[in-house]
Amino acid sequence: MSYLKKIEYKIMPRKSFRVIRNCSGCGKKTHFINTERFRVNANGNKIDVWLIYQCENCKHTCNLTVYERQKPSSIPKEEYQAFLRNDEEMAAAYGMNMQFFKKNKAEVDAAEAEYDFIRLSECEDGNNENSDRILVQIHNPYNLKLRPERQIAEVLGISGSRVKKFMEQEQIEIESACAEMISAFVNKCIFGS
Repeated sequence: MSYLKKIEYKIMPRKSFRVIRNCSGCGKKTHFINTERFRVNANGNKIDVWLIYQCENCKHTCNLTVYERQKPSSIPKEEYQAFLRNDEEMAAAYGMNMQFFKKNKAEVDAAEAEYDFIRLSECEDGNNENSDRILVQIHNPYNLKLRPERQIAEVLGISGSRVKKFMEQEQIEIESACAEMISAFVNKCIFGS
């Protein structure tokens, strides 16, 4: 399908994801938050590194494994130094890394995640000056569980019910949708309305 313009967005979490797990202090499932602190432990010639999470209610902690039983030489020196100084950027990066949580079998509360839509690029398609459609692509590298209609609504700054109405009227058409990205054609008359 032809389009006049292509605009790309990326969904970016504002902070680390919260983890849901049983808390021995509370005696029930609660939310644990990223303390932005690492625990580094040497055992003989092996090193363990954990990211420390803490219960929001009672402050009990749990450790999520970053490295386990690794030789010091196998960890990049800059990364190792970042662990030792409790680098906040490194802790935040791990706190938003879904592979890290999968590796730790940690349940992430992605439904409560706070995020922004960052505009990545905008380009014109010179071959389709007569087109009245804009191709909107939204990248979701953190695999937040957001319905495509909700993503489009937030990018356009309109309600979900208006998006559904525009979809029924074929003014918005979702071309493809998967966990990592959606593509939708939007009539330019409603973009930014």
